[in-house]
Amino acid sequence: MRLSLTDYRRRRRSGGQPCFVIQHDAAGSDHYDLRLEIDGVLVSWAIPKDGRLARRTDDQPLDDAAGDVVVADSGTYANVTQYEMAECLECGHLSFRLSGEQLRCCYSLTRVREGEEETWLLIRRKEEEDDWS
Repeated sequence: MRLSLTDYRRRRRSGGQPCFVIQHDAAGSDHYDLRLEIDGVLVSWAIPKDGRLARRTDDQPLDDAAGDVVVADSGTYANVTQYEMAECLECGHLSFRLSGEQLRCCYSLTRVREGEEETWLLIRRKEEEDDWS
């Protein structure tokens, strides 16, 4: 599905839960961009199609409507920890449940390398592991 970011935001679910979007980027290296809304920005990771290692990329403003993108999925997500997402991001471990049009499952992102090439491990969690604290 090809949507501009403006159209995506128009269709995005409103309410108290933060949004996520997964975009397919075939330019250069074929990969997906995972973007989670945290503290008013879309915190972003580039994820190769064939891997679990995610490279942290520049945060994007929520109102950035630059160009057309291929949206693979979008929706809301829920933090499944007792901590604020910004705190989890700073500490290097996020756990969240995606509620999208296609994906309805839990994931964890754990930072494995800091610095300029900040790298995170993306893990899909089993449903019986959903009740983390």
